[in-house]
Amino acid sequence: MSQTITVKVKLLPTKEQASILQNMSQSFVYTINSLVSEMVAEKKSTKKSSKDISTDLPSAVKNQAIKDAKSVFKKVKKNKFKVVPVLMKPVCIWNNQNYSFDFTHISMPIMMDGKAIKTPIRALLVDKENRNFDLLKHKLGTLRITKKANKWMAQIAVTIPTSEKTGTQIMGVDLGLKVPAVAVTEDGSARFFGKGIQNKSVRRKFKSKRKKLGKLKKLNAIRNLDDKEQRYMKNQDHKVSRAIVNFAKENNISVIRLEQLTNIRQTARTSRKNEKNLHNWSFYRLAQFIAYKANLVGIKIEFVNPAYTSQTCPKCSEKNKAQDRIYKCKCGFEKHRDLVGAMNIRYAPVIDGNSQSA
Repeated sequence: MSQTITVKVKLLPTKEQASILQNMSQSFVYTINSLVSEMVAEKKSTKKSSKDISTDLPSAVKNQAIKDAKSVFKKVKKNKFKVVPVLMKPVCIWNNQNYSFDFTHISMPIMMDGKAIKTPIRALLVDKENRNFDLLKHKLGTLRITKKANKWMAQIAVTIPTSEKTGTQIMGVDLGLKVPAVAVTEDGSARFFGKGIQNKSVRRKFKSKRKKLGKLKKLNAIRNLDDKEQRYMKNQDHKVSRAIVNFAKENNISVIRLEQLTNIRQTARTSRKNEKNLHNWSFYRLAQFIAYKANLVGIKIEFVNPAYTSQTCPKCSEKNKAQDRIYKCKCGFEKHRDLVGAMNIRYAPVIDGNSQSA
Protein backbone atom coordinates (compact mmCIF):
# COMPACT_ATOMS: atom_id res chain seq x y z
CA MET A 1 0.00 0.00 0.00
CA SER A 2 1.11 3.57 -0.65
CA GLN A 3 -0.09 7.13 -0.32
CA THR A 4 0.77 10.30 -2.22
CA ILE A 5 1.32 13.47 -0.24
CA THR A 6 2.20 16.99 -1.38
CA VAL A 7 5.22 18.72 0.13
CA LYS A 8 5.57 22.50 -0.11
CA VAL A 9 8.93 24.09 -0.89
CA LYS A 10 9.71 27.82 -1.05
CA LEU A 11 11.85 28.85 -4.02
CA LEU A 12 14.43 31.65 -3.79
CA PRO A 13 15.27 32.34 -7.47
CA THR A 14 17.58 35.06 -8.71
CA LYS A 15 15.97 37.95 -10.60
CA GLU A 16 16.90 36.31 -13.90
CA GLN A 17 15.53 32.93 -12.79
CA ALA A 18 12.31 34.56 -11.52
CA SER A 19 11.80 36.29 -14.87
CA ILE A 20 12.30 32.98 -16.71
CA LEU A 21 9.90 31.14 -14.41
CA GLN A 22 7.31 33.87 -14.93
CA ASN A 23 7.55 33.60 -18.71
CA MET A 24 7.49 29.79 -18.63
CA SER A 25 4.47 29.72 -16.31
CA GLN A 26 2.51 32.05 -18.57
CA SER A 27 3.51 30.04 -21.66
CA PHE A 28 2.52 26.78 -19.98
CA VAL A 29 -0.98 28.01 -19.16
CA TYR A 30 -1.38 29.64 -22.59
CA THR A 31 -0.39 26.34 -24.25
CA ILE A 32 -2.96 24.38 -22.28
CA ASN A 33 -5.75 26.87 -23.01
CA SER A 34 -4.88 26.92 -26.73
CA LEU A 35 -4.85 23.12 -26.98
CA VAL A 36 -8.15 22.80 -25.11
CA SER A 37 -9.72 25.42 -27.39
CA GLU A 38 -8.54 23.51 -30.47
CA MET A 39 -9.82 20.18 -29.15
CA VAL A 40 -13.21 21.66 -28.26
CA ALA A 41 -13.52 23.18 -31.74
CA GLU A 42 -12.67 19.84 -33.39
CA LYS A 43 -14.58 17.80 -30.77
CA LYS A 44 -11.70 15.34 -30.49
CA SER A 45 -8.47 14.89 -28.58
CA THR A 46 -5.27 16.32 -30.04
CA LYS A 47 -2.55 14.22 -31.64
CA LYS A 48 0.08 16.92 -31.32
CA SER A 49 3.48 16.19 -29.83
CA SER A 50 6.03 18.55 -28.29
CA LYS A 51 7.50 19.15 -31.78
CA ASP A 52 4.18 20.66 -32.86
CA ILE A 53 4.10 23.18 -29.98
CA SER A 54 5.87 26.41 -30.93
CA THR A 55 6.46 28.01 -27.57
CA ASP A 56 9.57 28.71 -25.50
CA LEU A 57 9.34 25.70 -23.18
CA PRO A 58 11.48 22.58 -22.65
CA SER A 59 10.10 19.56 -24.51
CA ALA A 60 9.34 17.77 -21.24
CA VAL A 61 7.21 20.71 -20.06
CA LYS A 62 5.46 20.85 -23.45
CA ASN A 63 4.58 17.17 -23.09
CA GLN A 64 3.19 17.87 -19.61
CA ALA A 65 1.08 20.72 -21.03
CA ILE A 66 -0.31 18.39 -23.71
CA LYS A 67 -1.11 15.78 -21.07
CA ASP A 68 -2.88 18.34 -18.85
CA ALA A 69 -4.80 19.78 -21.81
CA LYS A 70 -6.08 16.31 -22.72
CA SER A 71 -7.18 15.82 -19.13
CA VAL A 72 -9.12 19.11 -19.21
CA PHE A 73 -10.69 18.21 -22.57
CA LYS A 74 -11.77 14.82 -21.24
CA LYS A 75 -13.72 16.53 -18.45
CA VAL A 76 -15.23 19.05 -20.88
CA LYS A 77 -16.34 16.23 -23.19
CA LYS A 78 -17.84 14.34 -20.25
CA ASN A 79 -19.91 17.42 -19.42
CA LYS A 80 -21.05 17.61 -23.07
CA PHE A 81 -19.11 20.83 -23.71
CA LYS A 82 -21.38 22.87 -21.43
CA VAL A 83 -18.46 24.53 -19.65
CA VAL A 84 -14.97 25.05 -21.07
CA PRO A 85 -12.59 26.13 -18.27
CA VAL A 86 -9.90 28.69 -18.98
CA LEU A 87 -6.82 28.55 -16.78
CA MET A 88 -5.79 31.95 -15.48
CA LYS A 89 -3.18 31.43 -12.79
CA PRO A 90 0.37 31.04 -14.16
CA VAL A 91 1.83 27.64 -13.34
CA CYS A 92 4.52 25.31 -14.66
CA ILE A 93 4.84 21.56 -14.15
CA TRP A 94 7.74 19.12 -14.57
CA ASN A 95 7.45 15.34 -14.34
CA ASN A 96 9.65 13.40 -11.92
CA GLN A 97 12.22 12.51 -14.61
CA ASN A 98 13.13 16.13 -15.27
CA TYR A 99 14.03 17.58 -11.89
CA SER A 100 15.89 16.75 -8.69
CA PHE A 101 15.74 18.06 -5.12
CA ASP A 102 18.48 17.94 -2.47
CA PHE A 103 16.82 20.08 0.27
CA THR A 104 18.85 23.18 -0.70
CA HIS A 105 18.15 23.39 -4.44
CA ILE A 106 15.60 22.20 -6.98
CA SER A 107 17.24 21.59 -10.34
CA MET A 108 15.03 21.58 -13.41
CA PRO A 109 15.38 22.47 -17.12
CA ILE A 110 14.48 26.13 -17.76
CA MET A 111 14.79 28.16 -20.94
CA MET A 112 18.01 30.21 -21.22
CA ASP A 113 19.00 31.81 -24.52
CA GLY A 114 16.55 29.58 -26.37
CA LYS A 115 17.91 26.36 -24.86
CA ALA A 116 16.61 24.13 -22.06
CA ILE A 117 19.34 24.07 -19.43
CA LYS A 118 19.02 22.19 -16.15
CA THR A 119 19.48 24.90 -13.55
CA PRO A 120 19.61 24.70 -9.72
CA ILE A 121 17.30 27.14 -7.93
CA ARG A 122 17.63 27.73 -4.19
CA ALA A 123 14.87 26.05 -2.22
CA LEU A 124 13.66 25.95 1.37
CA LEU A 125 11.38 23.25 2.78
CA VAL A 126 8.62 25.18 4.58
CA ASP A 127 5.98 22.49 4.98
CA LYS A 128 5.54 22.23 8.77
CA GLU A 129 3.77 18.90 8.47
CA ASN A 130 6.62 17.31 6.54
CA ARG A 131 9.64 19.34 7.71
CA ASN A 132 11.27 16.26 9.23
CA PHE A 133 10.17 14.02 6.39
CA ASP A 134 13.02 12.41 4.43
CA LEU A 135 11.94 13.00 0.84
CA LEU A 136 15.02 11.40 -0.62
CA LYS A 137 13.96 7.98 0.67
CA HIS A 138 10.71 8.02 -1.29
CA LYS A 139 9.51 8.32 -4.87
CA LEU A 140 9.11 11.91 -6.04
CA GLY A 141 6.26 12.72 -8.44
CA THR A 142 5.40 15.84 -10.42
CA LEU A 143 6.84 19.23 -9.54
CA ARG A 144 4.39 22.13 -9.68
CA ILE A 145 5.64 25.73 -9.44
CA THR A 146 3.39 28.74 -8.87
CA LYS A 147 3.75 32.37 -7.79
CA LYS A 148 1.69 33.80 -4.96
CA ALA A 149 2.07 37.28 -3.47
CA ASN A 150 5.47 37.72 -5.16
CA LYS A 151 6.69 34.44 -3.67
CA TRP A 152 7.59 31.38 -5.72
CA MET A 153 6.36 28.08 -4.29
CA ALA A 154 6.97 24.52 -5.42
CA GLN A 155 4.73 21.57 -4.67
CA ILE A 156 6.29 18.12 -4.89
CA ALA A 157 4.15 14.99 -5.01
CA VAL A 158 5.73 12.23 -2.90
CA THR A 159 4.61 8.60 -2.87
CA ILE A 160 5.30 6.81 0.39
CA PRO A 161 4.61 3.20 1.39
CA THR A 162 2.08 2.57 4.15
CA SER A 163 1.22 -0.62 6.00
CA GLU A 164 -2.20 -1.19 7.49
CA LYS A 165 -2.17 -2.02 11.19
CA THR A 166 -3.46 -5.40 12.18
CA GLY A 167 -6.06 -5.84 14.91
CA THR A 168 -9.53 -4.50 15.56
CA GLN A 169 -9.03 -1.68 18.05
CA ILE A 170 -11.55 0.99 16.98
CA MET A 171 -11.80 4.63 18.04
CA GLY A 172 -14.78 6.91 17.45
CA VAL A 173 -14.23 10.63 16.78
CA ASP A 174 -17.00 13.21 16.99
CA LEU A 175 -16.45 16.64 15.35
CA GLY A 176 -18.12 19.81 16.57
CA LEU A 177 -17.91 23.56 17.12
CA LYS A 178 -17.63 24.13 20.87
CA VAL A 179 -15.40 21.08 21.09
CA PRO A 180 -13.61 20.62 17.73
CA ALA A 181 -13.14 16.88 18.29
CA VAL A 182 -13.73 14.18 20.91
CA ALA A 183 -12.26 10.68 20.69
CA VAL A 184 -13.29 7.54 22.59
CA THR A 185 -11.50 4.17 22.47
CA GLU A 186 -12.84 0.68 23.16
CA ASP A 187 -11.51 0.63 26.71
CA GLY A 188 -13.24 3.92 27.51
CA SER A 189 -10.22 6.21 27.17
CA ALA A 190 -11.42 9.61 26.01
CA ARG A 191 -9.87 12.93 25.08
CA PHE A 192 -11.13 16.35 23.97
CA PHE A 193 -9.18 18.11 21.21
CA GLY A 194 -8.95 21.76 20.20
CA LYS A 195 -10.26 24.96 21.75
CA GLY A 196 -13.65 25.83 20.31
CA ILE A 197 -14.15 28.94 22.45
CA GLN A 198 -10.75 30.30 21.42
CA ASN A 199 -11.46 29.59 17.76
CA LYS A 200 -14.78 31.41 18.01
CA SER A 201 -13.10 34.40 19.68
CA VAL A 202 -10.43 34.60 16.97
CA ARG A 203 -13.05 34.44 14.19
CA ARG A 204 -15.05 37.17 15.94
CA LYS A 205 -11.96 39.42 15.90
CA PHE A 206 -11.41 38.76 12.21
CA LYS A 207 -15.06 39.61 11.54
CA SER A 208 -14.76 42.88 13.45
CA LYS A 209 -11.63 43.87 11.51
CA ARG A 210 -13.33 43.04 8.19
CA LYS A 211 -16.27 45.23 9.13
CA LYS A 212 -13.98 48.22 9.81
CA LEU A 213 -12.03 47.64 6.60
CA GLY A 214 -15.29 47.34 4.68
CA LYS A 215 -16.37 50.79 5.79
CA LEU A 216 -13.02 52.12 4.55
CA LYS A 217 -13.47 50.16 1.30
CA LYS A 218 -10.05 48.53 1.62
CA LEU A 219 -10.75 45.45 -0.49
CA ASN A 220 -7.16 44.23 -0.73
CA ALA A 221 -6.78 44.43 3.03
CA ILE A 222 -10.01 42.42 3.43
CA ARG A 223 -8.72 39.73 1.06
CA ASN A 224 -5.42 39.54 2.95
CA LEU A 225 -7.34 39.25 6.21
CA ASP A 226 -9.47 36.45 4.78
CA ASP A 227 -6.32 34.59 3.76
CA LYS A 228 -4.89 35.08 7.24
CA GLU A 229 -8.05 33.69 8.85
CA GLN A 230 -8.03 30.68 6.54
CA ARG A 231 -4.38 29.99 7.41
CA TYR A 232 -5.27 30.16 11.11
CA MET A 233 -8.18 27.75 10.70
CA LYS A 234 -6.12 25.38 8.59
CA ASN A 235 -3.33 25.41 11.17
CA GLN A 236 -5.83 24.58 13.93
CA ASP A 237 -7.13 21.64 11.88
CA HIS A 238 -3.56 20.38 11.43
CA LYS A 239 -2.90 20.58 15.18
CA VAL A 240 -6.14 18.82 16.11
CA SER A 241 -5.75 16.06 13.48
CA ARG A 242 -2.14 15.46 14.51
CA ALA A 243 -3.14 15.16 18.18
CA ILE A 244 -5.99 12.75 17.32
CA VAL A 245 -3.71 10.43 15.34
CA ASN A 246 -1.06 10.54 18.07
CA PHE A 247 -3.73 9.60 20.62
CA ALA A 248 -4.77 6.73 18.37
CA LYS A 249 -1.16 5.51 18.14
CA GLU A 250 -0.77 5.69 21.94
CA ASN A 251 -3.83 3.45 22.32
CA ASN A 252 -2.86 0.98 19.55
CA ILE A 253 -5.87 1.91 17.44
CA SER A 254 -6.16 0.23 14.03
CA VAL A 255 -9.40 1.93 12.86
CA ILE A 256 -10.69 5.47 13.34
CA ARG A 257 -14.36 6.04 12.66
CA LEU A 258 -15.74 9.44 11.67
CA GLU A 259 -19.19 10.69 10.73
CA GLN A 260 -19.97 10.88 7.02
CA LEU A 261 -19.80 14.64 6.50
CA THR A 262 -22.18 14.98 3.55
CA ASN A 263 -24.74 17.70 4.34
CA ILE A 264 -23.22 18.23 7.79
CA ARG A 265 -24.25 21.89 7.67
CA GLN A 266 -27.87 20.78 7.44
CA THR A 267 -27.59 18.13 10.15
CA ALA A 268 -24.98 19.46 12.58
CA ARG A 269 -26.02 20.29 16.13
CA THR A 270 -25.92 24.08 16.39
CA SER A 271 -27.92 27.06 17.55
CA ARG A 272 -28.84 30.05 15.41
CA LYS A 273 -26.07 32.12 16.98
CA ASN A 274 -23.52 29.46 15.95
CA GLU A 275 -24.78 29.17 12.38
CA LYS A 276 -22.17 31.53 10.90
CA ASN A 277 -19.40 29.76 12.81
CA LEU A 278 -20.60 26.47 11.36
CA HIS A 279 -20.36 27.77 7.80
CA ASN A 280 -16.89 29.22 8.46
CA TRP A 281 -15.45 26.02 9.86
CA SER A 282 -14.38 23.21 7.55
CA PHE A 283 -15.40 19.89 9.09
CA TYR A 284 -14.54 18.23 5.80
CA ARG A 285 -10.97 19.58 5.86
CA LEU A 286 -10.43 18.40 9.43
CA ALA A 287 -11.70 14.94 8.49
CA GLN A 288 -9.36 14.94 5.48
CA PHE A 289 -6.40 15.85 7.66
CA ILE A 290 -7.26 13.09 10.12
CA ALA A 291 -7.55 10.55 7.29
CA TYR A 292 -4.33 11.76 5.66
CA LYS A 293 -2.27 11.50 8.85
CA ALA A 294 -3.89 8.23 9.91
CA ASN A 295 -3.11 6.57 6.59
CA LEU A 296 0.54 7.59 6.90
CA VAL A 297 0.87 5.48 10.05
CA GLY A 298 -1.27 2.57 8.82
CA ILE A 299 -4.51 3.41 10.63
CA LYS A 300 -7.65 2.75 8.60
CA ILE A 301 -10.43 5.34 8.31
CA GLU A 302 -14.11 4.38 8.18
CA PHE A 303 -17.08 6.72 7.76
CA VAL A 304 -20.36 6.00 9.50
CA ASN A 305 -23.98 7.10 9.26
CA PRO A 306 -24.32 10.17 11.54
CA ALA A 307 -28.02 9.67 12.24
CA TYR A 308 -28.85 10.06 15.96
CA THR A 309 -25.26 9.60 17.13
CA SER A 310 -25.71 12.42 19.66
CA GLN A 311 -29.19 11.35 20.78
CA THR A 312 -28.93 7.58 21.24
CA CYS A 313 -28.04 6.23 24.67
CA PRO A 314 -24.94 3.95 24.35
CA LYS A 315 -26.25 1.85 27.26
CA CYS A 316 -29.94 1.21 26.46
CA SER A 317 -30.33 2.65 22.91
CA GLU A 318 -33.13 5.04 23.91
CA LYS A 319 -33.18 8.39 22.12
CA ASN A 320 -32.89 11.54 24.22
CA LYS A 321 -31.93 15.13 23.54
CA ALA A 322 -29.05 16.51 25.58
CA GLN A 323 -29.67 19.46 27.89
CA ASP A 324 -26.92 21.97 27.29
CA ARG A 325 -23.70 19.88 27.16
CA ILE A 326 -24.87 16.99 29.36
CA TYR A 327 -26.65 13.91 28.07
CA LYS A 328 -28.94 12.13 30.53
CA CYS A 329 -30.98 8.97 29.99
CA LYS A 330 -33.77 7.45 32.09
CA CYS A 331 -31.64 4.33 32.50
CA GLY A 332 -29.18 6.35 34.57
CA PHE A 333 -26.54 6.86 31.91
CA GLU A 334 -24.98 10.35 32.03
CA LYS A 335 -22.11 11.76 29.96
CA HIS A 336 -20.87 14.85 28.12
CA ARG A 337 -22.91 15.12 24.91
CA ASP A 338 -19.89 14.97 22.58
CA LEU A 339 -18.59 11.86 24.36
CA VAL A 340 -21.93 10.19 23.62
CA GLY A 341 -21.52 11.10 19.95
CA ALA A 342 -18.01 9.61 19.80
CA MET A 343 -19.15 6.45 21.63
CA ASN A 344 -22.01 5.90 19.19
CA ILE A 345 -19.82 6.61 16.17
CA ARG A 346 -17.74 3.60 17.20
CA TYR A 347 -20.78 1.34 16.76
CA ALA A 348 -22.66 3.13 13.97
CA PRO A 349 -23.14 1.44 10.56
CA VAL A 350 -20.23 2.04 8.19
CA ILE A 351 -21.33 3.77 4.96
CA ASP A 352 -19.70 1.38 2.45
CA GLY A 353 -20.38 -1.69 4.57
CA ASN A 354 -16.71 -2.72 4.67
CA SER A 355 -15.96 -2.45 8.35
CA GLN A 356 -14.36 -4.19 11.26
CA SER A 357 -16.77 -5.08 14.04
CA ALA A 358 -16.62 -2.71 17.00
